[in-house]
Amino acid sequence: MDKLKCPSFFNWRRKEKVTASSENFHVGENDENQDRGNWSKKSDYLLSMVGYAVGLGNVWRFPYLTYTNGGGAFLIPYAIMLALAGLPLFFLECSLGQFASLGPVSIWRILPLFQGVGITMVLISIFVTIYYNVIIAYSLYYMFASFQSELPWKNCSYWADANCSRSPIVTHCNVSIKLGEIIQMNKTWVDTNNFTCVNGSEVYQPGQLPSEQYWNKVALQRSSGMDETGVIVWYLALCLLLAWLIVGAALFKGIKSSGKVVYFTAIFPYVVLLILLIRGATLEGASKGISYYMGAQSNFTKLREAEVWKDAATQIFYSLSVAWGGLVALSSYNKFNNNCFSDAIVVCLTNCLTSVFAGFAIFSILGHMAHISGKEVSQVVKSGFDLAFIAYPEALAQLPGGPFWSILFFFMLLTLGLDSQFASIETITTTIQDLFPKVMKKMRVPITLGCCLVLFLLGLVCVTQAGIYWVHLIDHFCAGWGILIAAILEIVGIVWIYGGNRFIEDIEMMIGAKRWIFWLWWRTCWFVITPILLIAILVWSLVKFHRPDYAKIPYPDWGVALGWCMIIFCIIWIPIMATVKIIQAKGNIFQRIVSCCRPASNWGPYLERHRGERYKDMVDPKTETDHEIPTVSGSSKPE
Repeated sequence: MDKLKCPSFFNWRRKEKVTASSENFHVGENDENQDRGNWSKKSDYLLSMVGYAVGLGNVWRFPYLTYTNGGGAFLIPYAIMLALAGLPLFFLECSLGQFASLGPVSIWRILPLFQGVGITMVLISIFVTIYYNVIIAYSLYYMFASFQSELPWKNCSYWADANCSRSPIVTHCNVSIKLGEIIQMNKTWVDTNNFTCVNGSEVYQPGQLPSEQYWNKVALQRSSGMDETGVIVWYLALCLLLAWLIVGAALFKGIKSSGKVVYFTAIFPYVVLLILLIRGATLEGASKGISYYMGAQSNFTKLREAEVWKDAATQIFYSLSVAWGGLVALSSYNKFNNNCFSDAIVVCLTNCLTSVFAGFAIFSILGHMAHISGKEVSQVVKSGFDLAFIAYPEALAQLPGGPFWSILFFFMLLTLGLDSQFASIETITTTIQDLFPKVMKKMRVPITLGCCLVLFLLGLVCVTQAGIYWVHLIDHFCAGWGILIAAILEIVGIVWIYGGNRFIEDIEMMIGAKRWIFWLWWRTCWFVITPILLIAILVWSLVKFHRPDYAKIPYPDWGVALGWCMIIFCIIWIPIMATVKIIQAKGNIFQRIVSCCRPASNWGPYLERHRGERYKDMVDPKTETDHEIPTVSGSSKPE
């Protein structure tokens, strides 16, 4: 009897289809790639990319750099570095992930010798993900603390010491001990012994703002140094757990769920920035803050300083999140013929314009703070943690309705951080999916939640009383020149070894053929300008390297050694994997190296319908693993 006519066979096939779809719920019926899935809509992808690129640095680092590097004049090197370094790398990574539909590790089928570069990217992303969610936990804590009629850091309270003051405090003064005998004494001694300071003899020093002492004594319960670990700060640990629960809930279906969440998390920060800018612009002193930000008269002489250009290049490089693996991972879920070129332009411009826009919102309110405190803007402006958790909260505490503005601000920081965190975790899960596709199909939810749980446990050290020192240590070592090394090897490997012209032909398979004049700029950047700029930044970073410290507290030798161990652990996989690939190859040493510098036999478009004549002989990527290295004659396509 013909099985196709058997009703039981149809029932069995229907059950099989239902079971498969339930196991593979991250794949939609209309997805082009039924193995890995695709973005449900183009807007899901664009908002995810914008959310990944636009992060905390756009709010707490770029405005400060602009202010210190000549105001509006800084936008010139910033725009130039975007064109020469940021955009070329961004476009390269988007194209790479979309072409092969693979994550940051498996994508190195294109050049097996450099597979360790992908591992380095993922490991650095893991380290950064651990402490980045701690920053999100800080934002959650401050947001919850703001649900009061008066912000807890508005005034010096029970947690403050004698140095807590918005105005300068007297530390020493002259007193008359005996007739005609005047000596300088500590102010505490003077008050204790009921003496009176001689008029005009007082010695002042700046007091510590209530928001600064609240940050150190209440929020962090900061210890005296990294040597003093202390206890886990329980409320920060709970906020960290909540942050990971939010991330896990948003990613349990992969891009199908996170692609919907970003409609809120990527757009909401712009709404808040606009509200803060409008509110700030109505405050007295706002124009003074904005004048300091952009420079009443932009200091173009600053452009002669190499440090300004280095700051512009570094900010562009880190702001766009290139070489972290996330761009490749997110782009790997695109449909093959998606216009990744226009996507790269849109996301990069959005990221840079957001940075400029955020500066106006930040400095308008800082200008008001300087005005009411009788200080110059330069005396209140800060960067990084000091801006987000000391200077800006201090300014918000002095606004009418301070709790409302504080809730809004820290909720904005929360959404900014979550977007980047979604992409970082997706980078990890995409890597697992490429290496173990069958396991990931059946166990995506437990694996995703398991990753979140492990990273939460690893992050507990960052919410101890010495936690801020750990956060700063990981940021200092792992989020620095390790990424630069990965970026340099990435562009050198793809453009100089795999072949820039061959890579352009790959891109044209996706977006259509372009005239030679279109590629002239990209060839110039990829082959020459971008690698030189990245190498220059790397060398500069190594020359200017300094031992880390936080709040002028130096790190112990064992802490610095641990930092070096972390970054070495990340980058050592580059030579290790190169050695492994060479050993696995066949022939003499020269043949083995040449073999590993050619694409693996399963490199190319993931789906057969997209392979065309150039990749007609490639091995199906679903049936051959990355570990199979071609011999010297094993290239799947001609030069």
